[in-house]
Amino acid sequence: MNRILIAEDDARIVSFLQKGLQAAGFVTSHVGDGHSALEAMRSGDHDLVVLDIGLPLMDGFEVLTTARGSGITTPVVVLTARDSVDDTVLGLESGANDYLAKPFHFAELLARIRIRLGEVGDAVDAAPVLRHRDLSLDLLTRVATVGEESVELTSREFAMLKVFLKHPGQVLSREQILDHVWGYDFDPASNVVDVYVRTLRRKIGTDRLVTVRGAGYRLS
Repeated sequence: MNRILIAEDDARIVSFLQKGLQAAGFVTSHVGDGHSALEAMRSGDHDLVVLDIGLPLMDGFEVLTTARGSGITTPVVVLTARDSVDDTVLGLESGANDYLAKPFHFAELLARIRIRLGEVGDAVDAAPVLRHRDLSLDLLTRVATVGEESVELTSREFAMLKVFLKHPGQVLSREQILDHVWGYDFDPASNVVDVYVRTLRRKIGTDRLVTVRGAGYRLS
């Protein structure tokens, strides 16, 4: 099981990353400043680092330069609010393996992490139809089938059902659903997930999407 170090000082982003990465099967640890990030990288205990550039005490560029200068080869994916070409070039020249500007979609970050770790992407993405018992979703036509009945979905309903079908039985938090369907920068205080779960239930059956109190929803 791969171990990922999150070097980030924004508590909201840290929580978001930890939930998503742990749900994807990774073990995570967290530091909130550049000095701690460098020490953690020196320990050799991590398989990849997600590194914020705007860290206190020592910024991400300096962490990268120092780490690479001392022979640390751990893959690093940089996260930053700085999205200029010059900053991207500086990050890569400092030793980053990949570079992602905030706000970002978790699915894209996860794909980049898996590429750097040499993992094969989800085989389910290659399947034209996702299935769970008598419920299926055609990824090409965007039509759901419940038993023998076809169900037309809106684009948001399609994206939400796709997330549930890719993780049957797994509890998905509202934050995870927001990221996959609406994107990272959507307001986490919104009740839009609950609204769309209700509309999806009316189309695929009220007993299929189970509410897990205080945690989120799962496809039963």
